[in-house]
Amino acid sequence: MRKPGNVLSTTISTLGLVILLTAVGCQTAAPDTNRDASKAANVNAVKETVDIPAIEAEVLKLEREWAAASQGHNSEPVKRIVADDVVMVYPDGTMGTKADEIASIESGTITSDSWDLLEPKVTVLNENVAFINGRAVIRNGKVKDPQTKRTRDISGEYRFTDLYMKRNGKWQAVASQTTRIENPTPPTVTPAPPAKAQPSPSTQASPSR
Repeated sequence: MRKPGNVLSTTISTLGLVILLTAVGCQTAAPDTNRDASKAANVNAVKETVDIPAIEAEVLKLEREWAAASQGHNSEPVKRIVADDVVMVYPDGTMGTKADEIASIESGTITSDSWDLLEPKVTVLNENVAFINGRAVIRNGKVKDPQTKRTRDISGEYRFTDLYMKRNGKWQAVASQTTRIENPTPPTVTPAPPAKAQPSPSTQASPSR
């Protein structure tokens, strides 16, 4: 059996060791600057591989082709631009598929004098995903109901957002939503500066002789 004095000494020594180990364990590890630098370098390398201007130009080109195809009743570009699993949301809230979009274009039920894209803006999320939004202005637009044969005016301004993804090396629209602008803001017209008044013949000085 141990004596009380030896037990107390052992306890104090053990307690001191525990405190020392705890202090060492609570120390904050020094930051790994090499790892942080490597991580930043990798992020920068990924950003540099994304050709943002090229993606913006490609998406804008496809969007204009889509609008021209809709106006000209040419479904061939749409078959290439629109993905098979596209989700379409039309201005009246109804939803459609790629087959619906193609059928609408080929039927010729929608006509217009012009279909212009205004203020288009492409946002590139990464090398495979981008979206475009802007305004579409339809002039003298008509849509004929195939069942009732009635014609409805669809002229006006619309706000659109189309999502594109790059699949198998080509960009395609995978989602599209269009909303009618009920009260579009009229364009700002800058008044022309007033013409300078020309002096009347009676006030003009006579030429010197």
